[in-house]
Amino acid sequence: MTITLVPLKDLRPHEGVNSMHLAEIECDLMADGMIKDPIIVDAGSMIILDGHHRYNALKRMGYTYAPVYLVDYRSDRVTVDAWRKGEHVTKQDVLAAGLSGRLLPAKTSHHTLPGMLHHVNVPLALLREENHADQLCS
Repeated sequence: MTITLVPLKDLRPHEGVNSMHLAEIECDLMADGMIKDPIIVDAGSMIILDGHHRYNALKRMGYTYAPVYLVDYRSDRVTVDAWRKGEHVTKQDVLAAGLSGRLLPAKTSHHTLPGMLHHVNVPLALLREENHADQLCS
């Protein structure tokens, strides 16, 4: 399990965000001075699976990079469910939204990844630097 720093411009969201929760995330990032959890991304398509609020907060705050945990979304180990009762979401729905830019509503998909790495504690200052070609965090 490797976490790498990826340019925000390379990531593709598949969901929108809740503006109140986005503001909370921004405040948390500023108070902590670091990002504590990686953004989970499909390695093949660069579609964000988890971390849309973190992604948008970093982008709005002017950062260039994000710590990203790259996964193989085709793997049976990665599953997706709907957050809200009575709704249904599939991996195909997620991919279609991410590739088309027609975002699903905030908190539509809930991805589960067994053994997922958490709590990376990457200082925000590192996310502004220009050269990260060989930077890895774990």
